Amino acid sequence: MSEKAVLVTGGAGYIGSHTVIELLNSNQSVVVIDNLTNSSYEAIRRIEKITEKKVIFYKVDILDKKALLEVFQRHEIWAVIHFAGLKAVGESTRIPLDYYHNNITGTVLLLEAMKESQVKNIVFSSSATVYGDPAVIPIPETLPTGATNPYGRTKQFIEHIIRDLCTAEENWNAALLRYFNPAGAHPSGTLGENPLGIPNNLMPFLSQVAIGKREYLSVFGHDYETPDGTCIRDYINVVDLAKGHLAALNKMKDGPGCVEYNLGTGRGNTVLEMIHAFNKAVGRELPYKLVDRRPGDVRNLTANPAKANAELHWKAEISLDETCASLWNWQSKNPNGLEDCPGEAPAESVICYI
Repeated sequence: MSEKAVLVTGGAGYIGSHTVIELLNSNQSVVVIDNLTNSSYEAIRRIEKITEKKVIFYKVDILDKKALLEVFQRHEIWAVIHFAGLKAVGESTRIPLDYYHNNITGTVLLLEAMKESQVKNIVFSSSATVYGDPAVIPIPETLPTGATNPYGRTKQFIEHIIRDLCTAEENWNAALLRYFNPAGAHPSGTLGENPLGIPNNLMPFLSQVAIGKREYLSVFGHDYETPDGTCIRDYINVVDLAKGHLAALNKMKDGPGCVEYNLGTGRGNTVLEMIHAFNKAVGRELPYKLVDRRPGDVRNLTANPAKANAELHWKAEISLDETCASLWNWQSKNPNGLEDCPGEAPAESVICYI
């Protein structure tokens, strides 16, 4: 283990938990914080099972600066990977103030805690939603940002905040990772996406249809200017995505300042193509219905990942068929996700959370 640690906020979530696995497998020292409002402590137990390593975990909310500072005081942190936040596009249009308060205010408090603790390296979990309805496909990082929903705007505003901080103060380094559509699960089938309530994203919803928890999938919009009328997205395997965070973390050691990277495959698939691909993994046709467009959705979000390929020496390698197979492996082994497991964090992990 290296002496200094990486702090992972939101490390019990879908992408965060898979990134913690990759960090531990690369012999990094890791400290995880999560408030567990949209995740489960069982994810931490599964990480420990997969890696056979103990995870240092604190039940802490990023809105609680006092607790954040306590974590920084207890551990020698050299970098932060920041996942914590609310993350549903549709929900953000209904409760925008919750999103702005949690995501933006929480990040400002985290950055203040980092500054006071002399930690100046951050890898930020941004999103392709910052591009809004892009004029160029595949999307390069040079394209102007202009999110079309509150969730995307929180990511866009946080990017500006981090960029301004890097400009104003010396020795700050930040990687703003704009990732496209995470999908799939850990190949062991032990860990995967664990949506609480009704899933907001295509693949976890489709997998719940496959196990009988949902009657059918609603396909939002079938009149887009695409080959079959449905939206196009760039689906990247969550393990590839996790490895992208390690590559970005390694980049911090070069002192790059503030840099942006698309993490995607560079290949777009329509919703109907994804349904057919998942049908293949499951071995049968799954029911779906074509319904009206969803507020905030755009026609096509496909990455140009050339910059990340070149500068981070990283590339998405896992195929769409493998991604669908890993998702079905996870869902069939865990029909209720992590809901059947006791998710309470140990009492000693609670410092002072809101």
